[in-house]
Amino acid sequence: MIAHFQRFAAYNAWANARLYEAAARLTDEEWHRDTGAFFTCLAGTLNHLLVADRIWMHRLTGEGETHTKLTDMPFPDFNALRAAREAMDARIVAFVDTLDDTAFGEDVHYSNTRGEPHHLQRGLILAHLFNHQTHHRGQAHHILSQLGQEPPPLDLLYFALPAA
Repeated sequence: MIAHFQRFAAYNAWANARLYEAAARLTDEEWHRDTGAFFTCLAGTLNHLLVADRIWMHRLTGEGETHTKLTDMPFPDFNALRAAREAMDARIVAFVDTLDDTAFGEDVHYSNTRGEPHHLQRGLILAHLFNHQTHHRGQAHHILSQLGQEPPPLDLLYFALPAA
């Protein structure tokens, strides 16, 4: 079980790095351009991913920044967000590395952004975290296409088989 989640943590960091490499080619106007995406623009979409990760990592560890609104945009500046994303990806990798196989079946008790109490197994929370990332990276991939950029391949197979 641990190897499965370590692979997803590493893949997550790899895919985010590739996505940010492509996004670095955008102008500030393009970065903030309303493309009709759920979170309006690429800046909004990628900030949402960081905000959601901050919320979940705070729930999992009791440490770090958290938010009460999924639409918060703590880093409107691309370079600041990129640095925060890299730090978060390193934090996620390090956190997963601290777990053992029994930890994934343990319940985590937390409150959602409305203050309602919940509990889920740690493994399900982590699966959600990685799946959520993939979902919104797909949206970001599409936004890059709309802005005339060539989005990078982000499929897990490209991570697992770099020569593919």
